[in-house]
Amino acid sequence: MRMILVGPPGAGKGTQAAKLIDTHKIPHISTGDMLRAAVKEGTEMGKQADIAMKAGNLVSDDVVIGMVIERIAKEDCTEGFMLDGFPRTRPQAEALDTELTNAGVKLDVVLFIEVPDELIVDRITGRRSDPETGAIYHLKFNPPPAELADKVVQRKDDTEEACIARLKKYHSETAPIIPFYEEHGLIRRVDGNAAPDEVTARIKSALA
Repeated sequence: MRMILVGPPGAGKGTQAAKLIDTHKIPHISTGDMLRAAVKEGTEMGKQADIAMKAGNLVSDDVVIGMVIERIAKEDCTEGFMLDGFPRTRPQAEALDTELTNAGVKLDVVLFIEVPDELIVDRITGRRSDPETGAIYHLKFNPPPAELADKVVQRKDDTEEACIARLKKYHSETAPIIPFYEEHGLIRRVDGNAAPDEVTARIKSALA
């Protein structure tokens, strides 16, 4: 199963990714993890990324896509992989499609977890974390125990202002990849407005 996981921030991608990789026995490839690994291993693309980062610049799309191709050529991707966090824009999706074609790799599905903006804001702004253990709670869906109620904190990127900014960026930059993959017949839409186990069941149905 060769797939890309897409959805707005707070849609539950991380939770579902963990279940999918366990079910399908495929590696979860996030852009950040892949970039750090390539730099550590000293691959050609990793060296280029390291130069850019040390200069305080963003790593170019060409380099990131090159690292994706390097990564999926590894033995653990023989049975498939899950890309998460990339592509983030339509030009990236188009360029990645070209390079995958050149590498003889065909995507099976782009899994799109849909959740309305108002629910995303509710999910994200209600999150709290234990500063000592890092445990994550939610004021409405998974309240912290009474003894931690006064200790849990809200991360800076979980405020309403930050959440709205992230959603705006998602809709302007990332959402346009959906019609691109729809044109290729790869999109499978899943309603993410449910308990995690129910969303997992919906995903299994969509992938069947």
